[in-house]
Amino acid sequence: MQEIQTAVIGTGHLGRFHALKFHQLKNCKLVAVCDTDPGKAQEVAAETSCRPVTDYHELLGQVEAVSIAVPTDLHFDVVRDFLRNRSHVLVEKPITATLEQADELISLAKECNRVLQVGHLERFNPAIVELERELKEALFIESHRLAPYRIRGTEVNVILDLMIHDIDIILDIVNSDVNKIDARGIPVLSNDIDIANARITFENGCVANVTASRVSMATDRKMRIFQHDAYLSVDFQNSELAVYRKGQHELYPGVPNIVVQKTSCAEYDALLVEIESFLHCIRYGTQPKVSGQDGKRALETAISISKQLA
Repeated sequence: MQEIQTAVIGTGHLGRFHALKFHQLKNCKLVAVCDTDPGKAQEVAAETSCRPVTDYHELLGQVEAVSIAVPTDLHFDVVRDFLRNRSHVLVEKPITATLEQADELISLAKECNRVLQVGHLERFNPAIVELERELKEALFIESHRLAPYRIRGTEVNVILDLMIHDIDIILDIVNSDVNKIDARGIPVLSNDIDIANARITFENGCVANVTASRVSMATDRKMRIFQHDAYLSVDFQNSELAVYRKGQHELYPGVPNIVVQKTSCAEYDALLVEIESFLHCIRYGTQPKVSGQDGKRALETAISISKQLA
């Protein structure tokens, strides 16, 4: 099977891991990594036995597929240039800075018959894969994504930085139009919103209460979904799904006991699976698990929340 020639644009924290995964896979060849910082490019290139470059334009038309992990405000220009030069693209979330930019990239990918996949990594978390098997109809969702403060990612607010992960998952599992959003949030350590809560009401009646913080003392990434016959608890950090159901016995008179079933997949490499899925789409012409349209849908809700907070 012919190797797919690949490159990674942006060798910061996420880009480096993308490069390592491409280097690890046998069905592709990492040709180059690119970063405007020559030191970063050379360091990651040495780790992955490929060529370092500092200007991505050198790679246009030279590779079949790219991962793009540059700051969000650069996504549109870099993705557009690679699509125009017939490269398939995996771009980190959020897809772009604006909805108009997202629309243009989606249309361009379709016109050029190229794969455009958005890096909403949690979709490949094994706990979410297990959730899809158990989920029937979400009626109420409670989500918390909390993290200590880091400089990385603060070019955008906490909604576009962290909450958008959960927004994407919730939109996917609810599969209904948003009816109403009520949001609150404040800046704490940066000049933009650092902690926020949004209550999203859907047309089908489901309600999602979503909290994201990048100023917490500890990391916590959990989502709880309530449906008629069960309460499903997703622990993203430990890749664990717990399913709580009514049992056949009584906890109290007239109150059923609760039966718990847990599934843990802590050794699962979600980024590796995401990149394998991207390469599979290229090789076999299938649709990505997180398409450009999915990325735009999550961005649209995130922007609506951000505007309300502004």
